[in-house]
Amino acid sequence: MFRLVIASAAVIGAGSLAFASVATAQQPVPTPPPVTPPTPVAPPKPTRLHLTGPPLRATGVSFPVNATAATPKTRISIEQLGRDGEWHRVAHARAGTRGGATLTIKGDPDTSRFRLRATSADHLPSKAITVRTRDVTLDAFGDANVGDGVADVMDRLGTRWPWSGVAGTLKSADIAFGNLECSISTRGTALVKEFTFRGSPTRLGEIVRYAGLDVLNLANNHIGDFGVDALRDTIANVRGTGALAVGAGYDSADAARPRIVTRLGLRVAFVGFSDINPAGFGAGPSTPGTQFATPEAIAASVQAAKRDADVVVATFHWGIERDLHENARQRVFASQALAAGADAVIGAHPHVLQPIRSAGPHRVVAYSLGNFVWSAGSPASASTGILHLGLSTRGVESQHLQRATIVGSRPQLR
Repeated sequence: MFRLVIASAAVIGAGSLAFASVATAQQPVPTPPPVTPPTPVAPPKPTRLHLTGPPLRATGVSFPVNATAATPKTRISIEQLGRDGEWHRVAHARAGTRGGATLTIKGDPDTSRFRLRATSADHLPSKAITVRTRDVTLDAFGDANVGDGVADVMDRLGTRWPWSGVAGTLKSADIAFGNLECSISTRGTALVKEFTFRGSPTRLGEIVRYAGLDVLNLANNHIGDFGVDALRDTIANVRGTGALAVGAGYDSADAARPRIVTRLGLRVAFVGFSDINPAGFGAGPSTPGTQFATPEAIAASVQAAKRDADVVVATFHWGIERDLHENARQRVFASQALAAGADAVIGAHPHVLQPIRSAGPHRVVAYSLGNFVWSAGSPASASTGILHLGLSTRGVESQHLQRATIVGSRPQLR
């Protein structure tokens, strides 16, 4: 029996195997689906940096540019296209958490066009930008009056008429500067002097706007013609027009303080001194007046201006009336101003033109620009002009006197 059981198991097992084989043969094995390879994912294209900057700046002035990257903390370089046709790195910085960076490009007085781009390791370079530079233009004129015979002309022909031949030229300059030779007030009594001049505050405001006047010198011998109250009014009324008043102030510190005009990033400081000083005109520790021309005052004011500005203009009321040449005292004061750091020295008071002399590279002295808007009584005192200066961080880059003739208190450019 034992053998029979084993034999039966063998037979049954064989039958099962045969059945399994038949079943396997009758049912085909399913074909596995084809394996699709993964689609390759292209790496993200790098984004382009963005660069902006000022379109125009003054010659030699450093200027900021703003670069922006998509990735925070990116290290950004600014490159400049050189004369050799190659890009050269001129600044670099790491962007902030928002991807932005402000970088400073160093000025170069010999470069009038900066071609710049921003680059980094993981961004496309920015599109190139161009920053151009030019000299700042300063137009300077001599003695201007809003009273006396000029007021009579304005009464007949209007406030603007005496300025109508020069207003367009002055307004087109970056800075227009001149000597205001009169009090601007409705108060006070005329001092005992050979000549006293006083003009209307309303008329001065119209003239400043019409001719685009930026800075007016008050350090002269007529600003206090109607007393201390009128002098204080004059300072306030000039400042009220928006023009800067130089050479006089509410006290001695105010009179000595440099006045700064900024154009295209160039800071131009003005300081004023008078060597023609009627009694009571000088500013005191707590009283208004002008700044007198002394070696100590010249050195202190010019040096203070030089600390805060790129260019310093020192203006003087000096010399001898009707003298066509400067004297030794004028030359000494000019030398002191230049030694202290002045780039241009501009004078008034003689009521005639005096020489304009170069004082070395990028410096000039105009000893007297004569009358300007004035009731001139002789051919010499009617000869005038506008001194055009081009300024950069080096000082005076160019100079030219555009001559004019005063006819009926009105300067006419030639």
